[in-house]
Amino acid sequence: MSDHLIARRVGHLYPSGGISDHELQRMAPEGLRFLVTRMPFRDTSRESDILMARDVESHAGLLADAKVELIAFNCTAASMLAGPGVLERRIETATGIPAVTTIEAVMAGLSRFDARKVALFTAYDPDVVEEEHRFLATRGISVVAEGHVPCSDPISQGNIPPRRWFELVTGTDCREAEAILCSCAGIEISPVLSAIEHLTGKPVIASNAALLRLILTRLAWSSPVEGYGRLLMENNG
Repeated sequence: MSDHLIARRVGHLYPSGGISDHELQRMAPEGLRFLVTRMPFRDTSRESDILMARDVESHAGLLADAKVELIAFNCTAASMLAGPGVLERRIETATGIPAVTTIEAVMAGLSRFDARKVALFTAYDPDVVEEEHRFLATRGISVVAEGHVPCSDPISQGNIPPRRWFELVTGTDCREAEAILCSCAGIEISPVLSAIEHLTGKPVIASNAALLRLILTRLAWSSPVEGYGRLLMENNG
């Protein structure tokens, strides 16, 4: 990026114990900068997901100080448990800045491919996986195949090598699925997204990629992003 060009700034609310907040910036097109503020999260329990959002207004306010034009709450499970639209409204009311959440982005990604049958892959504890099953079912989406690497803390989630996700997904029978859902903003999976799609022939909706796709849409960013799967390759304007 030329020195005289000023990057567009997006606020990034991310779990404190997570170590994959670089995923969004890695996939982002030139000229888009993520500014990160962390929210308390030290284990991956359902209770911790709920507590993470307790003081979201204060955390979002710190990002507002940097005059960001959009705030992204980036935790799939926490935004799912809070309910679609709830955190967005709280953030926008507190800061006056529009907001998006990961669960909103995931659902938009599935809708993009009209996917009603998914293969689900997560790094969640079983109770959070059950919550996601219920959430998807209430929206007419069935889980027809799945594989999980249960982790009790966010550091363990981020330490799973991308190759492990490639092996897990491609080693699972996903033929009945219309899309592959890799649900967790705390995992590093971007380096293998295109390879998974190539081998399975299915579109992959990964939490961080889906969030970036929604952010680009909200910013009316028209250029496709190459190298991270079909969702980001499509025109975002």
